[in-house]
Amino acid sequence: MIKLLKNVQIFRDGCWKASEVLIADKRIAAVGDKVDCAFEGLEIIDGKGMRAVPGYIDQHVHITGGGGEGGFSNQVPPLKFSAPVKAGITTIVGLLGTDGTTRSVESLAAKTKAFREQGLTCFFLTGAYQYPSPTITGTVRRDIVMMDECIGVKLAICDHRSATVTRDELIRLASDAHQAGVLTGKPGVVHLHTGSGKDQLNIIFEALEHSEIPIATFRPTHVAGKIDQAIKFANMGGFIDITCSPENMETRCALIHRALVECPRGSVTLSTDGNGSMPVWNEKKEMIGIGSGKITALHDTVKGLVNYEGLPLEEAIYPITAAAAKALNLEGKKGCIAPGADADILLLDDEMNIDTTIALGRVLMQDGQMQVFCNFEDC
Repeated sequence: MIKLLKNVQIFRDGCWKASEVLIADKRIAAVGDKVDCAFEGLEIIDGKGMRAVPGYIDQHVHITGGGGEGGFSNQVPPLKFSAPVKAGITTIVGLLGTDGTTRSVESLAAKTKAFREQGLTCFFLTGAYQYPSPTITGTVRRDIVMMDECIGVKLAICDHRSATVTRDELIRLASDAHQAGVLTGKPGVVHLHTGSGKDQLNIIFEALEHSEIPIATFRPTHVAGKIDQAIKFANMGGFIDITCSPENMETRCALIHRALVECPRGSVTLSTDGNGSMPVWNEKKEMIGIGSGKITALHDTVKGLVNYEGLPLEEAIYPITAAAAKALNLEGKKGCIAPGADADILLLDDEMNIDTTIALGRVLMQDGQMQVFCNFEDC
């Protein structure tokens, strides 16, 4: 199917320009002031003067649901297809969390495949909080090498719920992930949940000092509470990931802005922890409350960076478009509106609300209304 997206504003050549985008099947064929084409059956999409931005990339989503702290009734439900579509997220990385026992890597892989069937780009990370890592094939290396959708491994550090791995165990895990990435052209990352423990990111620095593993293999997330160490890590050449939070949005946006200023361009990404559990602990590590991560926090943070921090829109979306694409070895394919890239495009109205979501050339939401419906959305 050939589509022509007309009457939109796209940031290119250093400014927002009136533009047209030609979409051929799942990819962008041409972008320009005017795209001349006359195909039988050409579908015209009127952008109504709205700004067109790349579809968002969320690298930390509990697509099968997270949690379980405090009992089985506290497990967060799986993510529904409409949730990322409405949130403007066209590329997702799914993962497990605290519970790698009743939540399996097999079910995670199946949910990843389901999202792909439904029209989104989706990957997953093997492993969970535990060590040794739960896997499908028996090893982390084989999971990454043999399963197209698997791009790395998840592990927790610096948290009373984590496996408390040693430096050498972390090095061995990272070595397996890195080698698998080398063999497949995938990022081969060790995605690290970092808790609020006193060790902060020290074990990562020690692993780097005592091994030859590239720094880009280690991907610490939830780094807002250890931002000084995170900024140091980014300036050593690593990527850092800050979790968006709908609570204290103004404070979180200020922290993100600081990281963007003090870190090399493209080294800071954002994610939501969507559908993950958000337990509240007292000083004795006793749970006194629980909530869940909101996938809508990604776009809310974009708005916050513009409204609270005065960032231009093109800079506010950078950590969840071009920077995230670079971090996932998807540069030029995701995170941009350019010929050859996947046709993942959002249309934002004058108030920065998401009006339209196009993923892989397919209109999934238009005028704020879902255009594609999947089974069990009402369950």
